[in-house]
This record gives sequence, C-alpha cells and structure tokens, in this order.
Amino acid sequence: MTDTATLAAADAVLVACRAAGLRVATAESCTGGLVAAALTEIAGSSDVFERGFVTYSNAAKHAMLGVDAALIAAHGAVSESVARAMAAGALAHAAADLAVAVTGIAGPGGGSAAKPVGLVWFGAARRGAAVRAERHVFPGDRAAVRHAAALRALALLREMI
Repeated sequence: MTDTATLAAADAVLVACRAAGLRVATAESCTGGLVAAALTEIAGSSDVFERGFVTYSNAAKHAMLGVDAALIAAHGAVSESVARAMAAGALAHAAADLAVAVTGIAGPGGGSAAKPVGLVWFGAARRGAAVRAERHVFPGDRAAVRHAAALRALALLREMI
C-alpha cells in the first residue's frame, strides 16, 4: 500500500500527463518498482503509464534498457551517466513520451566515501529534449531512502511535463 503523499504525487503526474497527452515509462533500480507501483495504484492509470522496467542488476540495465556495460564498468551503476542512460533507454524501449530512472544505494550496506548510503542518481527524459540528471543523498534507513527516491522521481516526472 502506498502512503498518502506518494499517491498524491502519483495522481498529480497522471492528471498533468492526461492534460498534456503524454505517456510515461519508469526505469528503476534501488526503488524496485515503487514509482511504477504508485502510478498504477491509481485506477485508470493505464491511459498514462506505458510500462516500467525494474533493472536491479547491471545485466538487467544492459539487457532491458541498452545501458552500455562499459559505461557501468567505468562509472558504476550508481552514477550520473548510468542514470541518464537508463532514462534514455526507457524511452527507446517504450511507447512513452517521458521516462524517469532511479539508481542508488539504499543501504544499509554498499556505501563508500565516494558513494555513501542514501546516494541516488535520477535521470529524466522527454522525447526530443536533453536528458536531465540529479544527484541526491537521502537520510534514513533503507525504507526511508527508497521512499524519498520514489517521491523525488514522481516530482521529476511532474517537472518534465
């Protein structure tokens, strides 16, 4: 079950996309489908939500989204370049106008000095426009990081409309 704030954010995306005639795709790693789940929890979302990719592994990012394995090897899965490539790949593999990508380190382990727990990179793409990327470090435990990342992804979609 999705919380009230997330449902409100998802509903705002759906309403704005309907008004603009846009369809959405998601490419998620650390959120594991939370963004797609929030959008599809709302009845009637199928007129806006085209598809979601849950690409938790590097192999999935490559196979499903076309992210170059060399890019992942050079920069790591949690990086600006991979987030951008995930968003672009979601658009390339979906009949959507907008895509948001999320890749991060939700914890409790897996962090480093350069890439701490809570680090999340976002990619946002709209057909015909440059791919946008954002870096955030969210506080809290695994659940808090994943929730904050899903909310920010929904906000990014709204901004891209």
